[in-house]
Amino acid sequence: MAGTFKVIELVGTSPVSFAEAVRAAVDEAAKTVRNMSWFEVVQERGRIAEGKVAEFQVTIKVGFKLER
Repeated sequence: MAGTFKVIELVGTSPVSFAEAVRAAVDEAAKTVRNMSWFEVVQERGRIAEGKVAEFQVTIKVGFKLER
């Protein structure tokens, strides 16, 4: 896996789970970013509405290989 990689930071959200929030962020990024190869969860948090968990939020770093 030799080469040069770039790292971007994304925030994904989901009403279901942290895992689904990660999937949402990666799925959306895949529409415009090629060669993604790894992610790292940087932060997990959520939103509360009316005393209940309303949304899961994750900040992830995604690495992708630069093309020549």
